[in-house]
Amino acid sequence: MAATTFPVVVAAPRRSLARTIALYAKEAKYELIKNVRIPVYAISTVAFPLMFYVLFGIVLNSNNPADRREGATYLLATMGCFGVIAVSLFGFGVSLAIERGQGWLQVKRASPMPVAAYFAGKLVSAVVFSTVVITLLMTVGIVFGGVRMPVVMAAKLMAILVAGALPFSAMGMAIGYFAKPNSAPGLVNLIYLPMTFCSGLWIPLFLLPNGLQSFAKVLPPFHLSQLALNSIGMGMNPTPAWGHIEALIAFTLLFLGIAAWGYWRDEGKLYG
Repeated sequence: MAATTFPVVVAAPRRSLARTIALYAKEAKYELIKNVRIPVYAISTVAFPLMFYVLFGIVLNSNNPADRREGATYLLATMGCFGVIAVSLFGFGVSLAIERGQGWLQVKRASPMPVAAYFAGKLVSAVVFSTVVITLLMTVGIVFGGVRMPVVMAAKLMAILVAGALPFSAMGMAIGYFAKPNSAPGLVNLIYLPMTFCSGLWIPLFLLPNGLQSFAKVLPPFHLSQLALNSIGMGMNPTPAWGHIEALIAFTLLFLGIAAWGYWRDEGKLYG
């Protein structure tokens, strides 16, 4: 007797807008709670930029009050970039690689949760941690470094730096889809520490060799740092703001494309 087969129909869940927003909010909430409960991430991503800023922007800065204030203001923008990059790359790159290795992404795919909610939660976490890092840097700069800037300028600087979490979250996502869980932290450090140094985030760009100054222009941190420095009147690159914005958009699309390739590669391995 021949067996009868019936097509399997999978009904896509229908949700109201309010229910969808609630799902995204809940995913973001628990992503934040998870990161706060991981001291290695929560403390290091906040403490390292703050530590470097205190060391280079305050302790080792010039004794001349005017030069001291100028140096502290300059490094406030560049160390803010450094902090945002660290938060984004570790929050996306390392976290995604570990969760892929643990099989957590397979569980997420099997659940009725929208796929985009998983990535939106990580992006919200990166934005929140970036805001905390920048707020602490500004506080230290104002109290101990003599930094003075109008509220509107400070708000503009913060907005630029927080928005900078987007291209580096995309970069972290691309890394997370190709890095192994155990090697992801080392790989992220191997990428972002030289990248930020060569972009002039630790040392002003004009003090670097000419070759590095030219190479910096192809690196994403350079463009974010120049936008941040231009917002406080300390930019040293003649490229207009839109040139830096276009470069960051191009980098974001490139990394999202690489991440999408990694996502579909994983899908192919799981489901053939």
